[in-house]
Amino acid sequence: MTQSESTLPSNRAFVVQFRASQTDTSIPSTGRVEHVVSGQATRFQSWEDLQRFVEKVLAEIQAEPP
Repeated sequence: MTQSESTLPSNRAFVVQFRASQTDTSIPSTGRVEHVVSGQATRFQSWEDLQRFVEKVLAEIQAEPP
């Protein structure tokens, strides 16, 4: 595989920031997510919110003409 055939293309990259909780020791499920290429970003309050945003952005990418 060459670098141009990457299985992890940059247009499918996201940055996820989790909000720190000082009272709860569980894994945080709130924070902010940003699509690296487009700059689209949102805050999320649950794992489901995070998943919905990622799925929405990936569907938009897939719908774009090559």
